[in-house]
Amino acid sequence: MALEEQCSAPPRWQAISVTHVEFPEGDLTGKLLAYISLLPVAILVGFVTLIVFKRELHTISFFTGVLLNEGVNWLLKHILREPRPCAGSHTTVYAEYGMPSNHSQLIWFFVVYFFLFLYLRMHQTNNARCVDLLWRHVLSIILLGLASSVSYSRVYLLYHTWSQVFYGAVAGSTMAIIWFFFTQEVLTPLFPKIAAWPISEYFLVRDTSLIPNILWFEYTVTRSEARNRQRKLGTKLQ
Repeated sequence: MALEEQCSAPPRWQAISVTHVEFPEGDLTGKLLAYISLLPVAILVGFVTLIVFKRELHTISFFTGVLLNEGVNWLLKHILREPRPCAGSHTTVYAEYGMPSNHSQLIWFFVVYFFLFLYLRMHQTNNARCVDLLWRHVLSIILLGLASSVSYSRVYLLYHTWSQVFYGAVAGSTMAIIWFFFTQEVLTPLFPKIAAWPISEYFLVRDTSLIPNILWFEYTVTRSEARNRQRKLGTKLQ
């Protein structure tokens, strides 16, 4: 009976506009760009996953910068109050104002911060210098292409103007530079103390800021531990 009453007088439904992206019907390019414009959401999900499973202070600091960047974007939108283009063309939008673009600001914050991390924070500890530089350059080009695609998608899908995505990119890049050097110069020296807090030890929060290349370190440590355990297991079976 209750179900019949709900069907006879259905409520007004509203989409979760953060992940709600519209594209012109039958436009394959628009459909592809609509999926690409969801990359910032995927980045946020990735951050949460890394924090839960890695619990590394620099990752937590990076994510804190992303949240601060989002706060700055919200503040700028409500100060500038510039409307989106083609008002009424979309049924659902996350925010009324469009200057600066939230997607553009977030993706460029992530990409510029990652550039700085790759070239200033990570240092290869082995002798494969050419290979090391090659993969960094390739990864940087891919990230640059993704950031440009996200920004372009917001214009193509009529969510923002070119100026809105441009100033979003400028704001995100500026925030990334400021937050990276603040993390390096102010927060990183505090990480060993924070990692030693009882609550940090309880939640297994760790500091890897003194390790030049965390990927190489985790690879070598894991491989060494796996070999040691394999040798012990072989000894027991003999």
